Amino acid sequence: MFRWGEHLEALGNGVSVLVNETHHFGTDTILLADFCLPVKGKQAVELGAGCGAISMIWLREQPPAHITAVEIQEEAVDLLRRTVKYNEKEELVTVLREDLRQLQGKLPMGAMDLVACNPPYKTVGAGLVNAEEGKRIARHEVACTIEDVCLSAAGLLKYGGSLFLCHRVERMCDVIEAMREAGLEPKRMRLVQQRAEKPAKLFLLEGKKGGRPGLVMEPVLLIEDETGAYSGEMKRIYGSYRKEQE
Repeated sequence: MFRWGEHLEALGNGVSVLVNETHHFGTDTILLADFCLPVKGKQAVELGAGCGAISMIWLREQPPAHITAVEIQEEAVDLLRRTVKYNEKEELVTVLREDLRQLQGKLPMGAMDLVACNPPYKTVGAGLVNAEEGKRIARHEVACTIEDVCLSAAGLLKYGGSLFLCHRVERMCDVIEAMREAGLEPKRMRLVQQRAEKPAKLFLLEGKKGGRPGLVMEPVLLIEDETGAYSGEMKRIYGSYRKEQE
């Protein structure tokens, strides 16, 4: 089951995800998975799935009818397939090793209820590029751009289906433009701040295929309260995952 450098992260409710030094997940992944809820009974896709944490969190909470986890990197796909087997969820999760830009003919188009993606945040040329391929693909747009993600999601989604993203605030205009160019209308946004007095660094965004213009800005999500402890909402989002780590 385990190879060198790998370990299981218990997410709670009997669900775990296999991670290593290259393919793991952070707070942004957990926030995005929660932002997508409810997913029960839906046909769902996780693009650029990595270790598959979003898919596994969905299974922990309220399982979709089916999840397709799309990932291009061989090592991550191997991790994810073993995660699915460990959790005995083969009937609910299909792992597809594929370039998200080339899904035509690999998945049914116009059939999905929701797509989620935690994409690389940095454009090529912005900041230092990691020498390790896995980390480079996760952080910089070397394997796909935000435009690629939105176009891929738009092809997969049925009319009225939604793409859910987490991204850096400084890329907000790029993300909104990419969504609209792909025929996805931004409908719901939430800023994420470490504390009330600090500026937002992340945002969560839902874009709806065929949606009418009209963006709803939800209350700011605070990671910490005034004491520096996790906010009440973060405790709810972490839920049984945080309890497993204590």
